[in-house]
Parts: sequence; structure tokens; C-alpha cells
Amino acid sequence: MLTVAGIVGEPRGLSVTEFTRPVIEQQWLDLTRIRLPKRAIESRWSLRLDHCFQRILLDDACGGCWYDHIVGRPAYANAPEAVLARAIATGEALLAGTADLIALNAQSLAWRGKGRKLTRSEIANRRLRP
Repeated sequence: MLTVAGIVGEPRGLSVTEFTRPVIEQQWLDLTRIRLPKRAIESRWSLRLDHCFQRILLDDACGGCWYDHIVGRPAYANAPEAVLARAIATGEALLAGTADLIALNAQSLAWRGKGRKLTRSEIANRRLRP
């Protein structure tokens, strides 16, 4: 079991701080398939597709391309619990407006050789502007 107290709020009526793997995975799917795409449409973010959010969040949690760190597909089902918890926490931060989607996407793309890597000062000075 994974303790996620203080990382991702309590899901739908559960009041315990330890969740089973299926509950964590359901949080992930709800976050990346429903909540983030819905917010993206409402807020007119340039990214809207669930697999884009999944790539960005898992890359950030792994510190590189997720497929270099997670063996097996689907990635969320094979990710270590700590990685999945970090990815969920970052997704929640996107919804709260305390994480920068543009910077996270740029870094994810840079790890794939599809863009330039942002410097630390660029990341620190950016505001949320999806």
C-alpha cells in the first residue's frame, strides 16, 4: 500500500490515508482522462489529450522519458508507486494552478529531443500560462 496523505486529497469519500494500488490507479485515470482534459477545454489550454498529460506527468515524475524508467505497458500500471504518486501530485498542482504546464511539456519534449531544455531560471521565472 502507498501512503499519499498530503499528496493527493482524499478521493471520493475515502477518509483513510493509505490506498490500495487499484485506488491509486483509478485516481490517475480520473485525473488524466477526465479532470485535466476538462480543465484544458474550460481554460483553453493548448494541450488537451489524455495521453499528453500522462506523458508530461510521468516524465516529470521519472526525471526523464518514462519509457526509460518504467518497464511494461500501460505505464501507469507498471510504474513504481512512488513515481505514480509524484505524477498524481504534479497533476493536482496543475489543476490548482501551482505548476507550469508549458514548462513541464517543454522539458518532456526536450527529453525526447523534440525541443530545447529550459534552464532552471527559465523554469523558475515562468508563470502558469497553458
